[in-house]
Amino acid sequence: MIVLASKSASRQAMLEAAGVAFTVVPAHLDERAVEAGLGTDATPGEVALALSRAKARAVAAVRPGELVLGSDSLVVCDGQRFDKPESREAAARHLRFFSGKVLQLHSAAAIVRDRGVLAEEAKVALLHVRDLSDAFITEYLDHEWPAVAGCVGVFRIEARGVQLFSSVEGDYFTILGMPLLSVLGFLRNLGEMPA
Repeated sequence: MIVLASKSASRQAMLEAAGVAFTVVPAHLDERAVEAGLGTDATPGEVALALSRAKARAVAAVRPGELVLGSDSLVVCDGQRFDKPESREAAARHLRFFSGKVLQLHSAAAIVRDRGVLAEEAKVALLHVRDLSDAFITEYLDHEWPAVAGCVGVFRIEARGVQLFSSVEGDYFTILGMPLLSVLGFLRNLGEMPA
């Protein structure tokens, strides 16, 4: 059994569907402080990895000897980083900005035991946002808010969020928020799952 250092419903659903035994212990940390410690030259993938490691280490500190999985995702569009929207109005602003552009979705995972990093991976997916009308954005948020409040990019690809895109490039699980195939490989290599 592993410990998932995340309260993300999407990450929990991925692990459950894949048959991974886990318990949930959300990490509590100041993500902006972790990012500040990286400096301004860190790539989005490096930021996602650092946050994944920090979350896993925070939980490993209170769960000694256990295998802890930390994960994080972030979105970049036109060189700007976007976090989870703090309100429906912010979500609408994000969607208007994304309209007709390409989202870079960076998802990472780190597996830690006793603060030592045993495995980690960062992947990127490119999501081509179609031109979004104000009427569509309003209707979309009528159905998806507040469910997408906890989602970078303001979408759930497994729900109505799929309507935002004309095409996507990259691994489906990365888009869901975690490079699951890599995580499963790590768990097999660590003897936590049958090979």
